[in-house]
Amino acid sequence: MKRGAYERLFLYILDTYYDKLKVIRTIERKLPLERIESLKNQKVKDWKKLQTRKGRKKAQQYILEGFHLVEEAVKAGEEITHLLIREDILQDSLKLNWVNQLSAECIEITDSVARDMADTETSQGVFAVVNITEKMIPQEIHSPYLFLDAVQDPGNVGTLIRSADAAGFEGVVLGEGSADLYNAKTLRAAQGSHLHLPVYQADLKEWIKRFQTEGRPVFGTALDDRAVPYNGEKQIEPFALIVGNEGSGVSSELLLLTDKNLYIPIKGQAESLNVAIAASILMFSLYA
Repeated sequence: MKRGAYERLFLYILDTYYDKLKVIRTIERKLPLERIESLKNQKVKDWKKLQTRKGRKKAQQYILEGFHLVEEAVKAGEEITHLLIREDILQDSLKLNWVNQLSAECIEITDSVARDMADTETSQGVFAVVNITEKMIPQEIHSPYLFLDAVQDPGNVGTLIRSADAAGFEGVVLGEGSADLYNAKTLRAAQGSHLHLPVYQADLKEWIKRFQTEGRPVFGTALDDRAVPYNGEKQIEPFALIVGNEGSGVSSELLLLTDKNLYIPIKGQAESLNVAIAASILMFSLYA
């Protein structure tokens, strides 16, 4: 091996060791870590309550599970109160190279506690308890919004939020009857996109009124007499797109308020499209 190669290898090892040392020092500054072993611990009981909508509403907190979601929350500057780390994860400090950005209390948990806390069968052993902060209603609207009317499946809601984020939409509004934003399945499907754009839980009629008062078009999705194929529609200015319940679609009450209703022509024999797939097609097509 040439001298230059040896030098590069040495510098790589040094940098890796330095990064690992920084993480270790950060964790050491938080020591002694509280260690929780019992499922009967009061904190564990309180955190388990956050797995229900009622518990989250009362505590105004929710739980994120897994490295990616926790790291996204750290990057977004979310108010994390507790970081729960499974005992074996603490031994691999390079997996926690973002921990130095946290002021949260770090708690070591056993495998049994982690399994009890987990919403997945193969948990990564990292959880964050996050404060729910109220989203401020925007003074001005600069880009499109996606409105969800009673979309009940958490996986669909999370996927819709993720697609809206990818399509460059400014925000998402969850109408009455839609799955909870902080449901574990919603969060997992959104893959951190709920941290990239504001997601409101509100009355869709009020948001429709605001868009139309400001001269912004509101598109529904339906197969009624007013509906037209989506293909010819292109928008540069902000607009709102409403998608509806998996079984019954957008409510007739809301469809009466829209400026235009769109549908996706189906060329094959499928009866319909999944709401998340249909909305993704429309978002990327309308806001090209």
